[in-house]
Amino acid sequence: MEAIKKEDAPKKTAVPKAGWRIKIGFTIFIASVTWPILLPILSMVGVSTQAVAAFTGVMAVVAEVMMLAAAAIAGKDGFAYIKQRIFGFIKSYGPPQVVSSARYKTGLVMISLSLLYAFLSPYFAGYIPGWADHRVVYAVVGDILVLVGLFLLGGNFWDKLRALFIHKAVVVIAENPAES
Repeated sequence: MEAIKKEDAPKKTAVPKAGWRIKIGFTIFIASVTWPILLPILSMVGVSTQAVAAFTGVMAVVAEVMMLAAAAIAGKDGFAYIKQRIFGFIKSYGPPQVVSSARYKTGLVMISLSLLYAFLSPYFAGYIPGWADHRVVYAVVGDILVLVGLFLLGGNFWDKLRALFIHKAVVVIAENPAES
């Protein structure tokens, strides 16, 4: 057995320590992303539509400036820290790469039912109970079915979906699915 040399050993990427510059940059970044929450609140409080529209325009510009300021304050290490924290959080709740057969089939059924409803509802709307009064509810339920179905399908499904758009992609079906 050959000894591993120090230069051949895998290098660990150092996660920067959260100093005051990184914390301020991260706070400014989060503030710039969460500004849109104020828009519905302004409408509910009774602010005029012109004022909300003006605030929206100003907010779009200020949010971009705040993101640039956050990047400048945090620096390269801060950007790496922010990226690691945000994508690490998202990745921890993302779908696993490989899922069970039952989970995969459930996801396919959920998406298929939603798509079937979307295609057939204009033709059979009169036969769907409560459709005329609750169209938005049916649409939201369909969208939720699609999102949950995509999550249930797992990471391998995204590779299959991506392969649809690659001309030279080739399907390889394993002889024994247990081997793959």
